Amino acid sequence: MVAGPLRDVDTPDSQAVFAALEDSDCRRIIEHLDDPRTAKELSENCDLPLSTTYRKLDILTEASLLSERTVIQSDGHHTTQYEVAFERVQIGLDEDHDIEVAIQRQPESTDERLETLWAEVRRET
Repeated sequence: MVAGPLRDVDTPDSQAVFAALEDSDCRRIIEHLDDPRTAKELSENCDLPLSTTYRKLDILTEASLLSERTVIQSDGHHTTQYEVAFERVQIGLDEDHDIEVAIQRQPESTDERLETLWAEVRRET
């Protein structure tokens, strides 16, 4: 389960989470996200082509493992930063022995909730 800003509980796609965590480039990106970073910074830090970096960021974002946030610049050229969106990923079995994925997140501050809401609005438009 995922606690999200727009809904209390969401269930991540377990296959998407498994695929992202299985991918060595995705894991390398997660390891380099000690602070929010842009795709270009991650590309340089992880020694990956920028196109590959964007593809891996999409995989990680779709799996609910990364979040995007838009940094508003006064010159009008906004940038997107990525950050790790979980503290822990747990995999287990439910009562019916179906695989269950739980993603534990840090509580968001009011500013972070506003940034997440803005990213969701931007994604929908």
